[in-house]
Amino acid sequence: MDQLLANAVDQVITSRHSVRAYLDKPVCPEILKDILTVASRAPSGTNTQPWKVYVVQGKKRAELIRQVCDAQLQMFEKPSLAEHHQETFAYYPEQWISPFIDRRRENGWGLYGLLNIQKGEKEKMARQQLRNYELFDAPVGLFFTVNKAMGIGSKMDIAMMIQNVMLAAKARGLDTCPQAAWNHFHKIVSNTLHFPEDEELICGMALGYADPNDIVNTFITPRVPAEEFTVYVD
Repeated sequence: MDQLLANAVDQVITSRHSVRAYLDKPVCPEILKDILTVASRAPSGTNTQPWKVYVVQGKKRAELIRQVCDAQLQMFEKPSLAEHHQETFAYYPEQWISPFIDRRRENGWGLYGLLNIQKGEKEKMARQQLRNYELFDAPVGLFFTVNKAMGIGSKMDIAMMIQNVMLAAKARGLDTCPQAAWNHFHKIVSNTLHFPEDEELICGMALGYADPNDIVNTFITPRVPAEEFTVYVD
């Protein structure tokens, strides 16, 4: 095995993390095309390649951010409006169990603690949540869809493609943040980006150059050791 190659691949994978603050620096169109071309080598069942990617920048990005942020702010004021903004599939379980709920809480309070957001500070929490819909100031938003006719396996296929996007971006000095938060606003995203009626939103993603001076980008989530999730069967 080529150890240099292995080290390079490992470095890209282990250095990737969700970045939540970006520089005001454009991304070269050729680099975007290269990333998506490389990412398209992801496997898919019977090579269906069920993914579609909407690259959002400039005026359309600003329009989408404005519409979704307005909707989110209205929901803060009137929570009952949430019934008008539903994701097309359940990303999270209806009933959480351990150890998953414990990891979720550790993640949330770890981030909030870094940002000096204390329990009960609803306005600060709401403001941080709104940052999702500002794409954390990233210059590029990516929105991934699959055809509604496809089965659950296509979500696994596009997930592997999305991972490829993040790794290809990291290898080129760019950072990302995958965002299922956008799924609740499927209707707004769909209308603004003109999805065909037979497509559903799988997730959004912020992409750009990380701001090295923003404290939020020092937040690195832990991982359980391989021994904890691996079962060797002889």
